[in-house]
Amino acid sequence: MAQEKKLSRRERERLRQRQDILAVALELFSLKGYHNVSMNEIAEKSEFAVGTLYNFFSNKENLYQSIMIDISDKFKQSLNMALEGGQNEIEKLWNYVRTVGEVFMENHSAVRLYHAETRGTSFNVKSGFEADVRKQYEDFQQQVATIFQRGMKKKRFNKIADPYHLAVALNSTINGFLFLWLEDSEKHPYPEDPDVILNIFFKGLLAEPPRG
Repeated sequence: MAQEKKLSRRERERLRQRQDILAVALELFSLKGYHNVSMNEIAEKSEFAVGTLYNFFSNKENLYQSIMIDISDKFKQSLNMALEGGQNEIEKLWNYVRTVGEVFMENHSAVRLYHAETRGTSFNVKSGFEADVRKQYEDFQQQVATIFQRGMKKKRFNKIADPYHLAVALNSTINGFLFLWLEDSEKHPYPEDPDVILNIFFKGLLAEPPRG
């Protein structure tokens, strides 16, 4: 917000127009599917001339990519803050689980669109930016692995598995909860308390040691 205040009135207006176009495009893509929406339809719905859209985006693929890049940036900024905060490794993981859920749910339309449209091999707009998305996800895997590793060195965590494998398991568990929520939020609400997820790792499943 502070950066936006430094912009000129014209720059702020262009930023607002761009955000309006992205919001309308996301709404239409989510409702009809990427392939079933035209730039003309987006222009009409957003109440801009189609030429205005091309002032911001070279084509529909570029517009779609811009939506996903903006969402990816939101994840990156929020999760970096979550992982940098916290007094210890447990608090960092707690912040991480909570923040992933919050950002996912706030941007569920874009997440749903991304996964729906990238399932088919004929969808080619993913090629330009998907590598960056995968790299960003891998970076977070590594950051979470580092937290587990530090916790082990401090004797806060037992060395029950490789730190990277623990990070993969944690992220897979989070994603499992989130996609259940995406299917039916009332039946499968995402836990408000991150401990519901973290205790799967911290407390374990067995009530007593196995026999034999």
